[in-house]
Amino acid sequence: MRAAQTRSRAVLSSGDMALRREVLLLLALALLVSCGAAATDILYRVPEEQPPNTLIGSLAADQGLPDTGHLYKLEVGFPFLRVDGKTGDIYTTDIPIDREMLRDCRNLFDGDKCFLEFEVSITDMVKGLGLGPRLIEGRIEVLDINDNTPQFSSPILTLSIPENTHIGALFSIPVATDKDSGTNGVAEYSLNTGPDADQLFSLQVAVDIDEKLPQLVVMGNLDREKKDSYDLNIRVVDGGKPPRVSSALLRVTVTDQNDNAPKFERSHYEAELPENSPPGHSVLQVRANDADTGINGEIEYSLPQASETVHRLLRIDRSTGILYVKGQVDREEDSFLKFFVVARDRGPNSKSSKVVVTINVRDQNDNKPAIEIRGIGLVTHQDGVANISEDMPIGTPVALVQVSDLDEGENAVVTCVVAGDVPFQLRPAGESGNDRKRKYFLQTTTLLDYERVKDYRIEIVAVDSGNPALSSTNSLKVQVTDMNDNTPIFSPTMLEVDFPEGNQAGDKVLEVVATDADSGTNAELAYSIVELAAQRLFEINSNSGEVRVKNLLDREDTERYEFRVAAADKGVPSKTGTATVVINVLDRNDNDPKFMLSGYSFSVNENMAPLNPVGVVTVTDADKGENARVKLYVEPDNGKFVIQNGTGTILSSISFDREKESMYTFRLKAVDAGDPPRSSYVGVTINVLDENDNAPYVTKPANSSYKYLAPVTTVDTRVEVVEAEDMDSGPNAELHYSITGGNPYNLFQISSTTGEIKLAEELTPKHHGLHRLVVKVNDKGKPARHTTALVHIFVNATLGNVTLIESLVGHSLYTPLDRDIAGDPNYAHAQRSNILYGSLAGVAGVILVIVAVVVIRHRLQKDTKSGYQAGKKESKDLYAPKQGPKNGKGKKSKKGKAPKPAKPLEEDEEASLQKGLKFNLINDTVNDSPRIHLPLNYPPGSPDLGRHYRSNSPLPSIQLQPQSPSASKKHQAVQDLPATNTFVGTGDNNSTGSDQYSDYSYKANPPKYSSSSSSSKQVGDYAHTAMYNRDIMWTNRVW
Repeated sequence: MRAAQTRSRAVLSSGDMALRREVLLLLALALLVSCGAAATDILYRVPEEQPPNTLIGSLAADQGLPDTGHLYKLEVGFPFLRVDGKTGDIYTTDIPIDREMLRDCRNLFDGDKCFLEFEVSITDMVKGLGLGPRLIEGRIEVLDINDNTPQFSSPILTLSIPENTHIGALFSIPVATDKDSGTNGVAEYSLNTGPDADQLFSLQVAVDIDEKLPQLVVMGNLDREKKDSYDLNIRVVDGGKPPRVSSALLRVTVTDQNDNAPKFERSHYEAELPENSPPGHSVLQVRANDADTGINGEIEYSLPQASETVHRLLRIDRSTGILYVKGQVDREEDSFLKFFVVARDRGPNSKSSKVVVTINVRDQNDNKPAIEIRGIGLVTHQDGVANISEDMPIGTPVALVQVSDLDEGENAVVTCVVAGDVPFQLRPAGESGNDRKRKYFLQTTTLLDYERVKDYRIEIVAVDSGNPALSSTNSLKVQVTDMNDNTPIFSPTMLEVDFPEGNQAGDKVLEVVATDADSGTNAELAYSIVELAAQRLFEINSNSGEVRVKNLLDREDTERYEFRVAAADKGVPSKTGTATVVINVLDRNDNDPKFMLSGYSFSVNENMAPLNPVGVVTVTDADKGENARVKLYVEPDNGKFVIQNGTGTILSSISFDREKESMYTFRLKAVDAGDPPRSSYVGVTINVLDENDNAPYVTKPANSSYKYLAPVTTVDTRVEVVEAEDMDSGPNAELHYSITGGNPYNLFQISSTTGEIKLAEELTPKHHGLHRLVVKVNDKGKPARHTTALVHIFVNATLGNVTLIESLVGHSLYTPLDRDIAGDPNYAHAQRSNILYGSLAGVAGVILVIVAVVVIRHRLQKDTKSGYQAGKKESKDLYAPKQGPKNGKGKKSKKGKAPKPAKPLEEDEEASLQKGLKFNLINDTVNDSPRIHLPLNYPPGSPDLGRHYRSNSPLPSIQLQPQSPSASKKHQAVQDLPATNTFVGTGDNNSTGSDQYSDYSYKANPPKYSSSSSSSKQVGDYAHTAMYNRDIMWTNRVW
């Protein structure tokens, strides 16, 4: 019992006590049962907040109780405790024991102990229930741990101190509270003043009974005019290990002087308050006096540090200090109240003091005894009914009856009896010194007979010792059960049935029947399905045994079900019989044919011959028999593809050309032979893989175009870009560019990937003139295919005579590819001649120069008259036209017949490459250079290029005559150049020149070339144009 309860227990007079004893004795004799009590000696100690499954104590080991053949059951102590059923070990649970939150430990004084009560029943499982369970009562002392941090009432504490307060004056600081107790409570305070208040304030801690009171000590003179407030930090530490710490801001306000603090008349106030006192009832009055006068002597009372419970139950008059009842006072909820009352004057620098008030709540007999009936040991109760077999021996406990009274003292002394003529009685369940809570076993007094009486209604009466006495009743129905010694039997024990798939939920499958030889409830059967897996698909009526299907059955999922059904009687203990049920699921055409994949994609090589397999599809049908026989069809059936039933092989009826059509898509339809038939579709994609059957073709520049390049052009300048395309794809369309001819001085270089041509070396005078680069473009197919393009670059200081450049480009198109056209070949010879002429001029003087000029002019005139002779230098402009008649009408030339196109010489590599050139002089669509227009008519006034090629170039004059040797087959092949620069071929061999060319001229009728080392076939289209009729004379292999 708590100390407060002990102090507040009411004491009856001796006369009242005698009368009360007589009444109780008569009642006990009338009801044949009296209740006694003794002290309990089982006690354990455990710190609070222990983790789950912490062992508190072992009843078997610690108390010498049996550890085998007995069942231990926790009756009281849940949810904080659990008991091992075999050993009696008591453990903590997942819900921690918090000392500060336990109802009986909330309002303890310092030094009071906190107890948690428990009860455990022990049943002998060897000798049976006849001997009845034994009830063990005990207590657990919950030891405090340091799990709470001391806290101030507010994070900011205010304190007013008058100015000119004498040194050494003390001012109380609001105390901190700690929910823990003992050494874990508040241990010490400390003060951090800061540099501005270090010499003005200090802390002193006074001890008042069991409480530490922090006080602020004034150490220096305070002047409000200099500084009217100081912010200090006060820190509180508890005594736990490790300690817990908190702090608050202490704001000191310097006010005008108020000398005296209020002083209570008593150091401690204590009163007794009857429970159920009405609101407004006066409890007590506290008084304090203040030696000051005026407003400094006026006092106000308050409850600043009181708990929530105090504020709920009480209020204080701020002027008179009288405490009044505010809320409903119930001793059973709060048996005592302890709090501080603060008295504060109303001066400008108010002073305060506080006093402890303790109020004990006096009990009134306002609670009836409570009767709780619950199961004990293995006897369980449900809805107020307990079942007991008729073969139980005398003294078998049926229930545990607990009688309690929330009042105290004599008001809590309860007498309990069993009313009526029934074969049951109450027997004390254990030794207990608690008058307010007693326990009894309700046990049989005679043997029970089911055939005579099947159930009993037992009424228990409890009366307390209050004046007037209060009583209460509770009842329990005890049902006597029949013995059950027969097992239900199925006949037959194996039941098999056919059931079609595609059913509806709730369809009946079959009905099972079992019989039981017992009678009454022991013969009432409840049917069930044993296997959990079968319970998801089937259900059975527990009363009729009718089995129904819960879900849709699918034969393709499970074709046969086998499970057990059970028939359990309602005897105690129940007996069960089982039978096996087999359900064969019959097939229906409820599944579409199913392709293995949601879509098929196959790849085939182009040019593959028809009626070759393209791919294989797989289709299945989960049904059975004819419902699973499947035929395949192609949709739409356009004749390009067929499919073989049985193998699922797709065959092509066509040959594939990726460049015409790279992908084919269609659907396959699968139809089963069910009634009605079911079908499904799948998409098929045929991807045609590329073969290297197309050679690259050049789109830019045209063979007949040219690029002008100034001699001052710097190295690494971009000159031209060769662009080409390939109709193939992948590596077959990846192109590689290279210069295979026309670059003897390595003036130019080409990017192998982009076709960009750049100047690689500096240009010198010997490089002036036309350069023809032979560019080879080949793909990366296996075998590779290639084409050849001509890139013309004209190097000169000026670009005055465009017609002359066009004629040079035109001549280049008829020049064999093995001959390098790269600038001026006679540059060195011309240089030596200039040095010789300079020496002669220096020796002979002006006269010899004049003579030389006359001779040169004479030779030039002579050459002009006689025409070109092999090996003889020109004396006039190389391309200067002859003067016509004065009337301006030229002599009409005879109209020659257009030459027939020459047949391609597939065995000659150079001829085949020249034949592959698609060159159209008139209809050239490339716009990056001037186009060539023939015949050539050169107007006067273009001497620059004429002189250059007269002095530095071995080119002869061009005589446009119909008998030009260009009409030969050899030259015809060179002339037929594709307009897009496309030399087409396969293999890696470059074109080679012919030895039938002389150093200075073409032969009119060269013989056929012998077969080249390249065996690849030439592919290309030919654009035949009119050929030039002119005599073309060349020097060596370089212009």
